[in-house]
Amino acid sequence: MIKNGKNYNDIYNYRNSRYFINTVKEARIWSKSRNDLVIFAGACQSFFEAIMEAGANFASSPARILIDFMDPLIVAEKVATTETYKYISINDIAYELRDGTKGVGGSRIKR
Repeated sequence: MIKNGKNYNDIYNYRNSRYFINTVKEARIWSKSRNDLVIFAGACQSFFEAIMEAGANFASSPARILIDFMDPLIVAEKVATTETYKYISINDIAYELRDGTKGVGGSRIKR
């Protein structure tokens, strides 16, 4: 968020979230299935809801906090190494993340 931003639902209060949103939308043009292409987008204090609505499977930071740099890597590793017939959700990974579901959120996907 920008320094004096107050309205969490105003895209102009975020420095880079619009770029994440546009990138996720562009990726979904090429791969509509959330199971075929798993997208993690965002960074510290991102507009989580808009990124998820754009089509991301996982995004940071639902609580608008500074996340640990390892958290997206942990999520990506868990998704990449989970068998394709299993479902995975953020709750399956949250215990491994520094800030749990405050730092990273997402939807359930079939791997």
